[in-house]
Amino acid sequence: MRISKRHMSIIASGLGILTLVASLLVITASRSGAVQAATKGTLLHLRYAGKTSVGAAKKVKATGGVSVEIGPQVDKQIPHSSNVVHVAASSVPRPASNGVTSTNPGLQQGFTGVTHFDQRFAGTGAYTNTQFSLEPPDQALCAGNGFVVEAVNNALNVYSTSGGLLAGPTAMSQFLQVAPEVIRSNPPVFGPFISDPKCYFDSSTSRWFITELELDVDPVTGAFTGSSHQYVAVSDSADPTGSFTIYNFATTDDGSAGTPSHPNCPCFGDQPLIGADANGFYVSTNEFPVFANGFNGAQVYAISKTGLESGSLPPVEQINAGAMTTPDAGGVWYSVQPATTPPGGAFESANNGTEYFLSALQFSNRSPLDDRIATWALTNTASLNTSAPSASLSEVVVTTEIYGQPPNAQQRSGSTPYGDFVHGPLGLLDGNDDRMNQVVFAAGSLWAGVNTVVQPPNGPTRVGIAYFKITPSDPSGTLSASVASQGYVSVNQQNTLFPSIGVNAAGKGVIVFTLVGSSYYPSAAYMVLGGDGSVHIAGAGRGPDDGFTEYKGPGGGVSGRWGDYSAAVADSDGSIWTATEYIGQTCTDAQFAADTTCGGTRSFYANWGTFVGNVMP
Repeated sequence: MRISKRHMSIIASGLGILTLVASLLVITASRSGAVQAATKGTLLHLRYAGKTSVGAAKKVKATGGVSVEIGPQVDKQIPHSSNVVHVAASSVPRPASNGVTSTNPGLQQGFTGVTHFDQRFAGTGAYTNTQFSLEPPDQALCAGNGFVVEAVNNALNVYSTSGGLLAGPTAMSQFLQVAPEVIRSNPPVFGPFISDPKCYFDSSTSRWFITELELDVDPVTGAFTGSSHQYVAVSDSADPTGSFTIYNFATTDDGSAGTPSHPNCPCFGDQPLIGADANGFYVSTNEFPVFANGFNGAQVYAISKTGLESGSLPPVEQINAGAMTTPDAGGVWYSVQPATTPPGGAFESANNGTEYFLSALQFSNRSPLDDRIATWALTNTASLNTSAPSASLSEVVVTTEIYGQPPNAQQRSGSTPYGDFVHGPLGLLDGNDDRMNQVVFAAGSLWAGVNTVVQPPNGPTRVGIAYFKITPSDPSGTLSASVASQGYVSVNQQNTLFPSIGVNAAGKGVIVFTLVGSSYYPSAAYMVLGGDGSVHIAGAGRGPDDGFTEYKGPGGGVSGRWGDYSAAVADSDGSIWTATEYIGQTCTDAQFAADTTCGGTRSFYANWGTFVGNVMP
């Protein structure tokens, strides 16, 4: 779930709907590069929630068509714009265009990953036919020890490195051992709302981490009850097809369950982001009230990594980054992305252990462009391995290239059987916003990218990518950072959406993203950092996005939800595994009328897919 930092609206189910709207208006004030005083946190209780596994590999079968649908579910955000043009062209970045090539000399492997059909019909036993139709997929990916794990909203698979399916598709509700999303009885019974999977393989300990947020709902109406949790599942061995231990901790922050009392809570932690260093495993969320307007900003949760792996129930240190002062008056920190370190890379050992983060500073529509990002350091992370952790968080602002709110993305015309069924024209894809995407700490630097508006040589503004290589330094507890390199990915008159950067221990990397526009169906693409700047198409799109969110109706709006993020991770051989959303299958109106799954390529409501690739940079 990637809620707009200015607006939020969630549809909990097709029958039980709760709408939340949060509005943040920020006045741009003076800029500051000063380091903020370190902030310490409070301790929460970690709860053991059982054992689980991904389950055996199986061929997913549909259990019916329209008659079994209760309505789709969407992690809904208010779209920024229904137009291609979003920001005045005179003020946006004008990077040189990248060329597109279909040759892929570095692509070692590529295959279709979890599709919408897979996730809609995942689940066995009591979980059979209990999944909603969902948009967007929210991509999670991790790799190591000869395995690749992919998760989406709301299912996961385990593959061999040759692309063979070893386990799954498994419903995330089933994996986390919570009640099914919806039991299609009369009346229906609703289970917890879960969203935003993330995945991490810790090469230093050979353990797998899978996370997801959760909000409790009334089983009769599907409405939120106010209780919320963050789930963390940790493998018991180096084999992700084996058993996992499940944990959770409360994110209500209303004073219950040992949580602090924050304004307008009970709350939930939206878009959990994950990272790790030698000592800790980290989750960062965006905190929204469940029943009231407001936004409390980023919350950082730090947990002993070895404690999670051993099952000793270590304490969780929570730091309220959202309460820390921003350079802009009234601003609230959001999407503070923790870093991961690739296999063979060195963790930061200064200051008794340091975990780095990055975040964007574009706080308001009143200032749709910015040229700053924040570098964060959580120090004394070795204390997480004690009964009284006392890590401290600080940040410093760095001046960068310009980036800003992207427009929505045009699609190439093609077959849209669902759109024809609901009598809707082909829509745009939501460009979302310019928050920071995943961060990698490799060879002493931090790598990350954001969506941004760009002005191509011809035509209106489009969606592009701004990426950054930041070198942090904190040898004696005084944080500083500088830009080592930066750049853009922009294809003339086309759109590049939702970047994720994977970097190996040698500092060589790949940016993965979706390429879409008047000339391209949504395709899985990548660019090698330090290469010739060519955009490579790893998985060519075969038709337009034809999902329910881009048409007026249940859960729909003026643009189709996309992303909300891609994923890219390094393997031990230095190659980069990538995963991003694309449209790998399409069907005609006649095929759709005969079988709304089109032979197992989609559900009635959506046709998205994911593409998993392996690139040697």
